[in-house]
Amino acid sequence: MEENIASFLCYLVGWVTGIIFLIVDKRPTVRFHAAQSIVVFGGLSIIYYIILSMFAMSIAVGTFGVWSFGLVVFWFVRLAFFVLWILLMVKAYQKQMFRVPLAANLADALVGKAKA
Repeated sequence: MEENIASFLCYLVGWVTGIIFLIVDKRPTVRFHAAQSIVVFGGLSIIYYIILSMFAMSIAVGTFGVWSFGLVVFWFVRLAFFVLWILLMVKAYQKQMFRVPLAANLADALVGKAKA
């Protein structure tokens, strides 16, 4: 499989395919994209479910001011998830090394690259 296709596939199902390619593929570029996928989409998934649980709790308690704010944050996280998903897949397919701020440094640490 070509490197750009494997890098693209690292992002296809978020952190799940990231884990698969991190374990299976040994090419440095693919491993970076896999690690970045795990960090970006794993982190966004955690944030998403925390907000979702807070949103559900605010409905149960009846605090509708928090409910409307939670709804805005909830949709913002979903939009960020979608935009990053498309952007990272396109950049990986085009063989461009797009580094998400903060997440790229964590991805480097995950694959064992030393900072320059």
